[in-house]
Amino acid sequence: MSYAPLDAARVAKAAQSALQALGQVKEASEAHQRKTIMVERIHALAVAAAETTLPGGQLVTLTSEEFWLISKNW
Repeated sequence: MSYAPLDAARVAKAAQSALQALGQVKEASEAHQRKTIMVERIHALAVAAAETTLPGGQLVTLTSEEFWLISKNW
């Protein structure tokens, strides 16, 4: 599994876009619900990281799977 540190503000924006796309899909399957929850989690973590003033902040580390999940909407 690959990991990469990314700009938290960009990740938050991409996750918000992915959430909007997922919200437009009229699907109620368990897989769709799990995707939505995972993207919501990524969004919340990215927003928190983007807002931090701590040294080394403004970065969030995603796995390749998490990146793939939100990158379809960039």
